[in-house]
Amino acid sequence: MPVEDKHSQWMKKFKNKGKDSTARRRQRVEVSMELRKAKKDEQILKRRSISFSLVDESLSPEDKKEIIQLSLEEIVEAVNGSDRELQLQAVQDIRRMLSKQNDPPINQVIELGIIPRLVEFLGHDDDPFLQFEAAWALTNIASGTSDHTRAVVEAGAIPPFISLLSSPHMHISEQSVWALGNIAGDGPTYRDALINCSVIPPLLALVSPVTPVGFLRNITWTISNLCRNKNPYPPLDAVKKMLPVLLYLLENDDKDIISDSCWAFSYLTDSTNDRIQIVVDTGILPRLVELMGSPEMMIMTPALRAVGNIVTGTDEQTQAAIDAGVLAALPRLLRHPKQAIQKEAAWTLSNIAAGPSQQIQQLITCGLLPPLVELLDKGDFKAQKEAVWVVANLTTGGTVEQVVELVQSGVLKPLLNLLLVKDSKTLLIILDTITNLFKAAKKLGVTDRLCLLVEELGGLEKMEALLTHENNIVYEAALIIMEKYFCFEENPDLQHETSKDGEDDFSEYKKDFDF
Repeated sequence: MPVEDKHSQWMKKFKNKGKDSTARRRQRVEVSMELRKAKKDEQILKRRSISFSLVDESLSPEDKKEIIQLSLEEIVEAVNGSDRELQLQAVQDIRRMLSKQNDPPINQVIELGIIPRLVEFLGHDDDPFLQFEAAWALTNIASGTSDHTRAVVEAGAIPPFISLLSSPHMHISEQSVWALGNIAGDGPTYRDALINCSVIPPLLALVSPVTPVGFLRNITWTISNLCRNKNPYPPLDAVKKMLPVLLYLLENDDKDIISDSCWAFSYLTDSTNDRIQIVVDTGILPRLVELMGSPEMMIMTPALRAVGNIVTGTDEQTQAAIDAGVLAALPRLLRHPKQAIQKEAAWTLSNIAAGPSQQIQQLITCGLLPPLVELLDKGDFKAQKEAVWVVANLTTGGTVEQVVELVQSGVLKPLLNLLLVKDSKTLLIILDTITNLFKAAKKLGVTDRLCLLVEELGGLEKMEALLTHENNIVYEAALIIMEKYFCFEENPDLQHETSKDGEDDFSEYKKDFDF
């Protein structure tokens, strides 16, 4: 089979050619989905309360010693009875059991069959102590598995919890916020069930300058869970209601509130371009970019994630992030001591590099090539894979001058060294990038010089090793490059072609293509 035919087949199988920046960004999103699906330590989707309640704190040490826990049989009897004092004691006992630091007996409590009765107690406005203890117990049940959360929801807890958001007793209102956050954190089904029950207006009404910080943290966390999940996305009208409050919360001084607000924005931008635009239109990008520079990992991580999501959008959305200063923030993050930050920063940069040459030039002007080469050379493999995508996208959408700058930055040596990795997809991206470099060299009439440099850096030897690779596409890709660019006696004029196919004459740039 002729070399050109092989090359065309390979192009159809893998390469980026013929794709615009939007398509290349979409591919990056698909390849890097694990970056944004990964569970994070900074924000737990469900939370269990284990501290003493106001009821316990009101007791003296002597009184606490006098508390006698009921047996399970006595608890069931008391909960289902009519004696209010015994009911309160039984619910307190349940709450204490569920507030154990380790292995709370949630299944055992559910098997008692008392959850519907606990939900009923939520409506006892005349007994705030009982109301609060029931709310706390149900909160901790809902903090468990999906089955545990379902037991609370199917007992009819959502409407009374939403009603209690407006309770005159702040501790009851806050406990309800906590419970609803656990329910929303279970997934899109219960998230939407809450939204359909009109949870958002009374929840947002709790946000004010006089709301205590601890309470505001729980509210922000619950709002972030209402923004989470994408199958399906949250209803648009709900998103539009929450955005102004999230903007307000992002200006708070408390790091937990800022963190959860950033996570909310990261969820909302992990979306389609039209939804990304709604976020961009709020004007939040400069603040998010500012927070990318936070010394607090719990703030930096979701801020970077949110901005990274935005640059997966259109060229205009990416430009908005560039205008907000994202490129100036990325060099430090590419050199961050945490490998996860390096990887996320490189992923963000790869999507910017997928844009038009004007955006690539801004990337170069902001000094991003040196840290990119460093990461490609010495980074963790996961970060190196993202760095490879930056280089691939730059060589695909960049001008010849920009590709020259990339080569002059020293990218070739670490790129060729990565031909030793086992990951087939990464190998194909690198081979694709090498082909792009040869195309630029051909336009400058310096193919022979690039061949010599690749050989001197051990690239030819590494490509020869790929001829025994178990992946046939990798084998074919390496073979095509070797046949096309390194068999000079068979193709004597190939390395000297410049403008035979009617392309622009790039000879004026020859002096700059200094290998």
